[in-house]
Amino acid sequence: MHRPFGYRITGLICPFKAGERAFSGPEIVLERTLVTIAETETIEEAFRRLNANMLGILFAQDVGGRIVGTVTDGDIRRRMLTGITIHDQVATCINRNFVSARSGGPREQILKLLDQRVHVVPILDGEGRLVDVFSRELFNLSEESEVFARARSPVRISFSGGGTDLTHYFMANDGGSVINATIKMYAHATLRRRSDVRVRIYSHDFRRTIEAHDLSELGTDGDLALIKSVVRLIKPTYGFDLEVSADFPVGSGLGGSAVVSSAIIGCFNEFRSDQWDRHEIAEMAFQAERLMLNIPGGWQDQYATVFGGFNHMEFSSDQNIIVPLRLDANIIAELEESLVLCYTGSGHDSGAIHRDQKAQHETIDAAAAAAKQKEVTREIRRHLLRGRLLQCGRLIDEAWHAKRKLSSKISSSELDAIYDFAKSHGAVGGKLLGAGGGGYFMFFVRPFERYPLISALEQRGHVCSRIMFEENGLRTWKSRFIN
Repeated sequence: MHRPFGYRITGLICPFKAGERAFSGPEIVLERTLVTIAETETIEEAFRRLNANMLGILFAQDVGGRIVGTVTDGDIRRRMLTGITIHDQVATCINRNFVSARSGGPREQILKLLDQRVHVVPILDGEGRLVDVFSRELFNLSEESEVFARARSPVRISFSGGGTDLTHYFMANDGGSVINATIKMYAHATLRRRSDVRVRIYSHDFRRTIEAHDLSELGTDGDLALIKSVVRLIKPTYGFDLEVSADFPVGSGLGGSAVVSSAIIGCFNEFRSDQWDRHEIAEMAFQAERLMLNIPGGWQDQYATVFGGFNHMEFSSDQNIIVPLRLDANIIAELEESLVLCYTGSGHDSGAIHRDQKAQHETIDAAAAAAKQKEVTREIRRHLLRGRLLQCGRLIDEAWHAKRKLSSKISSSELDAIYDFAKSHGAVGGKLLGAGGGGYFMFFVRPFERYPLISALEQRGHVCSRIMFEENGLRTWKSRFIN
């Protein structure tokens, strides 16, 4: 590791700067014996060490190696005026009323001492032995700590338009349109660069660890295929340890695969000098899941988690347009009071549902249902911006009934029973999130009827929770641990 030019005292590291002069070249190495001296040594030896260390000060030690005071050129000369000679002991010249700082203490404490009344501060351990030396020109810059990259990416709920973001649909039907928003439920990733090329991946949710001697041995199939696909797309040139976890169950309908992918990409992005932008990260997440793993699905999940907040998204053959919706804070707060998440108790296979949608998309019923989805999406956007939330709830109900016609796999008699039960206990509207088939229902309810609805659903055996919106998308940062 590169260090600035300066003194290296054995066991002590003190970068050196004098005035405005700039130095280059190798560091000067000083033995510890050039900054310390025993009380019983002679003044002649003290002069020799002062001339050698160029610090202008020595730290006097007792027989146990503890610092008991300081000795400077001025201290010696003043005492010699009283009659002592260079053959007398250093003990006759020690300033025992000296300032020191404890090892491990705050840096600011040392700076305050230097700013107030002293020029040199010895740093002592708990037994009073010398650990380091700081002065106005010599200050120990900390060793570089190990740096980790961290990321968290939020899941999304969709209000309308799901299915129209599938490539086969919007390429053949003059575009697709969805409205979604991110909520405070996340995928988390932590990345540590290694000094070798080994790879270690751990999933907290699957309790599974995968290790490889290098990236070429990682493979793409088997356990944690999605994570491995993302890593192979990135092609890091260094070894790493990667840990991933999520706040949501697999097959939740919250866009979890895209959320995990974007969190991983975000971690690797932290170590890049030329960082990927948000569009690039979303496109990479799409590529890793949809193209490399060949898992069918739409585009909204990747953009939602990376951009965050409320968005109206339009998809066409030549571009994807992400339009943030600037909702009044009071509208958002009221919407939070009007929504309930209800877990159905089972996950879903979104890939199978999307494959069936693709097979059915040219039928008259499916085409009409998709067109209805786009129409409802425009209406929800208009009412949402104006805060007409009850109308939004009714439109979500329309969107759900339209979506069910896209594929017979989207709902089932059990899921329909949950929906009808919620409607009979106060829900104005609702929908299964994601592709359908399981995961979470989102229900819209008048706020004063929300808790009776939650109570009824919980008595039926379902787990319910509130929704809190997240205005930020993918967040990444570096973290270091300091012992």
